[in-house]
Amino acid sequence: MAEKQASILIVDDEASVRRFLSRGVAGEGYRCEEASTGDEALIKIKSAPVQLVILDIKMPGRSGVELLSEIKAAHPDIAVIMATAITDTSTAIQCMKQGAYDYITKPFDLDDVVLSIERALEKRKLELEIRDYQQHLERKVGEQAQKIRASFLNAITALAYALEAKDKYTSGHSQRVAEISVAIAAELGLPQPDIEKIRLVGLIHDIGKIGVRESVLNKPGRVTADEYQHILSHCDIGEHILTPVVEDEQILKAVRHHHERYDGAGYPDRLSGEQIPLGARILAVADTYDAMISGRPYREAVSIQAACDEIQRHKGTQFDPEVVDAFLRIRKSAKLVDVSISKT
Repeated sequence: MAEKQASILIVDDEASVRRFLSRGVAGEGYRCEEASTGDEALIKIKSAPVQLVILDIKMPGRSGVELLSEIKAAHPDIAVIMATAITDTSTAIQCMKQGAYDYITKPFDLDDVVLSIERALEKRKLELEIRDYQQHLERKVGEQAQKIRASFLNAITALAYALEAKDKYTSGHSQRVAEISVAIAAELGLPQPDIEKIRLVGLIHDIGKIGVRESVLNKPGRVTADEYQHILSHCDIGEHILTPVVEDEQILKAVRHHHERYDGAGYPDRLSGEQIPLGARILAVADTYDAMISGRPYREAVSIQAACDEIQRHKGTQFDPEVVDAFLRIRKSAKLVDVSISKT
């Protein structure tokens, strides 16, 4: 059913036409207002809610066609029915293409007018309900996406902890690398969404080591050539593990390429310079720094200063110069708080 309490504005420069339509439409239970000019109509539309306008096409001053455009631009939820003489039906049809719902011809048949009003209000009601549903659905989808993301982050964090549980020497390494990477990314002025991706990459960058034998990970002495190749595979394995659950290509590529070198001598794909994703270039510095200042089965931790000097020494060869400079700035300005296993 149409909204019988809907407010209808009748706009026509002829008082007799306004009176006829107003009485007939009000008799059907609608609330009616009248306006004799386009300017008056706009004032009434702004001063009180209007659901539907019956608009005469030909009026002195601002025409109905001009007024239609203004109404639809400023008040798109208002339904508009054009009123026209039979000779102007082509103009009325053109108005429908511009947003009018229907047109009625003079002299008016009141039953046709009421039927057009009912249909226009029903269409308006349906459009509002659809829009409200879409907005509600978008909100629900957004909330659900946030929940899924939170669950995913929790699962990834659990995987990272499970990995580090295999190797007591790297306990907390992923969390520290994530924090260092975020600090570097912020220093480089990256937008917040990219920084959050880098945080996630820091947490999961070594997830592929789940596929590396524990005996190799925890080997106290030097590894063999075969064992070294086995360790290198963790970049491929990490990307393979994450591909079914991570749709973001930036995250997947940062995980895959975090052991590439700026000079092209890294692995797994020997990328160089800006071929290496920025996230991976940031991660390379953060990962190397934390590894050096943390004790490992096959070597002792080095001092923070020694680690910084080593990173500086490999600027432009192993590491992106801009990333190194950003890292050293945050170290010097104490923007980076160390939470490493060993601080000497």
